[in-house]
Amino acid sequence: MAKEFASQGDMGEKAISFTEVGDGLYAFTAEGDPNSGVIIGDDSVMIVEAQATPRLANKVIEKVRQVTDKPITHVALTHYHAVRVLGASAFGAHQILMSEAARAMVVERGQEDWDSEFQRFPRLFEGHESIPGLTWPTTTFTGRMSVFLGKRRVDLMQLGRAHTAGDMVIHVPDQNVMFTGDIVEYHSACYCGDGHFKDWSGTLDNIASFDVDAIAPGRGDALVGKEMVGKAIENTRDFVLSTYRPAAKVAARGGSLKEVWDAVRAECDPKFADYAIYEHCLPFNVARAYDEARGIDTPRIWTAERDLEMWAQLQG
Repeated sequence: MAKEFASQGDMGEKAISFTEVGDGLYAFTAEGDPNSGVIIGDDSVMIVEAQATPRLANKVIEKVRQVTDKPITHVALTHYHAVRVLGASAFGAHQILMSEAARAMVVERGQEDWDSEFQRFPRLFEGHESIPGLTWPTTTFTGRMSVFLGKRRVDLMQLGRAHTAGDMVIHVPDQNVMFTGDIVEYHSACYCGDGHFKDWSGTLDNIASFDVDAIAPGRGDALVGKEMVGKAIENTRDFVLSTYRPAAKVAARGGSLKEVWDAVRAECDPKFADYAIYEHCLPFNVARAYDEARGIDTPRIWTAERDLEMWAQLQG
């Protein structure tokens, strides 16, 4: 391989922020690295997203212990990706929550995704030797499920395919705050390698219909206030459409993957080149957009081997 993935050289430490997005609700963010969320109930705590390793999960736990000593009883995982789920064991929660579709994706491609992500982005797997294995949910649902942390109701919902086919969001109605996973990002590139471009915009519309007061996104700063929420939703929509439109045009005339790469770069570089993990996401986004534009609805499984083959093809 003539050139390494951009993420393989990304070894710089990121500054952590812990932002209150509502009463008893927090966003753990780290300059474009994967975010986590914290929901404090009357007698217990729910974590949203588990980080990639138990060692990294402990950084979330340190922040939680600065604001509450209540036990962590639930971990909600918005989708199956390794960087979101493999740290779950650190929390000692008796309930691990996923959509049924996300669990099916762990079965189908969980190990391959772990191997692929570890090769691409080694910094995000600090302490990888502490991972006990794939993370499996104790409870799954389809459509919608509510969990009560004492009197506080937490709604887990599937609002449509976007980042993956198994995405869910978490809404806390008493504060009108939502944790969106990677369906919404802020000044960070969307990873679309397992995404559904043609569905994503409609799913964003479904999120927007809640008219929430704050969002803890998958990556990037916490979004507090309706204006910032609206801006992030529309910016995410622009990123997804700006990736898919040129890919679809090239695919329609029978063009190659390399031609899609050039067309997407021409559209997206001027707007998004300074976004966190942009160069990391781009080749996987291009490959998936090319596939979807050619009628491949279910994203092909990424493996460590396929990653390298695709990357070599794009180097031309």
